[in-house]
Amino acid sequence: MAVTEVILKENIPGLGAEADVVKVRRGFARNFLVPQGKAYEVTPGNLKRLNILKAKRAEREARELNEAEELARKINKVKLDFTLETGETGKAFGSVTAKDIEDKLLAEAEIKIDRHRIRLERPIKESGEIEVPIHLHGDVTATLKIEVKAHTPAPKEPEAEAKDSKSKTRKRTKTTAS
Repeated sequence: MAVTEVILKENIPGLGAEADVVKVRRGFARNFLVPQGKAYEVTPGNLKRLNILKAKRAEREARELNEAEELARKINKVKLDFTLETGETGKAFGSVTAKDIEDKLLAEAEIKIDRHRIRLERPIKESGEIEVPIHLHGDVTATLKIEVKAHTPAPKEPEAEAKDSKSKTRKRTKTTAS
């Protein structure tokens, strides 16, 4: 197995982060990483570039952390209200999902979050106040407060139902074409 070392220029999932020196198969480096501009070959000149890449990586990570903390402060201040329709027995029709939370967060608070960052164990089907964690960064998790209210539609009066059923049932007459 022919292995070579390369210096990564950017984050590559499953391989490493920017400015990491990693061992990969020679063909992968020669045919993909280097031609795509995702890595440098390890040479004495490129090892000098490594310090520049490490500085850029540290700057980027600090910026991402600051952005995540700022977003977490905004999210911690937000409280969303949802209403679930319930039947006469109190059983909910439908549920509140991560997609619902994402849409309402964008509509009401103008905060765009990927729904995969919202950590729901299962869809919310019960009423009450719930705190939902949102994973923003490796070190930053925000807590979103959600209030779910149950709404039971008022039962129809028996007289109104009788009128509705009479108006809906009418006799059909057969017409013949001559």
